[in-house]
Amino acid sequence: MSVLSVFLFLIHGLHGHLSCPHRCECPPGNGVVWCNWRNLMVIPFDIPHDTRVLYLDSNWIVHISSGAFYGLKLLHELHLADNLIESIAPGAFHGLGGALRLLDLSGNKLQRIDAAPFVMLTWVKLELYDNPWHCDCSLQELMRALSLGVGTAEDIVCTTATWKEYVGKTLAHLLSSGVNFCVTQQKNTDFVMLFTMFVWFAVVITYVIYYIRRNQAESRRHLEYLKSLPVPSNKLHPEDEDNSFSTIL
Repeated sequence: MSVLSVFLFLIHGLHGHLSCPHRCECPPGNGVVWCNWRNLMVIPFDIPHDTRVLYLDSNWIVHISSGAFYGLKLLHELHLADNLIESIAPGAFHGLGGALRLLDLSGNKLQRIDAAPFVMLTWVKLELYDNPWHCDCSLQELMRALSLGVGTAEDIVCTTATWKEYVGKTLAHLLSSGVNFCVTQQKNTDFVMLFTMFVWFAVVITYVIYYIRRNQAESRRHLEYLKSLPVPSNKLHPEDEDNSFSTIL
């Protein structure tokens, strides 16, 4: 039995060694995987399923693909800070278990994100500061959909915004002061619709005026043509009248 135990231990140790992603460190026994500062451009696909804390910060990751962390049911902390993340697929966090408590996306290139990747992570603390956020209706709706705490909303600073006067202010301050980006967007949409209707109305009126003037011009030309035609005469000349009278006699 002792030989079998040693054999199983070696097999387990070999499996644990092989399951650690290339360039990463997976110290045995603590469930922590270190993949930070490794010049990674994509998220490794062979992260051990017993990982509890995953450090992927300070790399060159631009996009989080769908199912990137599938199977990590025990993951408690996910650190993705200080990358170049610009976009997150709707199914990026699909397959994570309910153990996740921290998702750090700070220091990336996020301007807009959809609520879809986060709908199943409403209990997770999100770190979203130091991103070039564009404050608009979609970001406002995202904050409400995720039910983010005041602290998280205060971390979101408007690098750009629907209106210039909002730039440099925190989203939490704007929303608490009564700013509603969705109302502003609706006003902009209404203005565009009214302007479009006005343009179409102007085009129709212009065409009607052109059509009427063209018909008037055609009528005038036709009338002038009729006036220019020779008028037929029904009177006979005196000679013709004498000849006609002689003929009758």
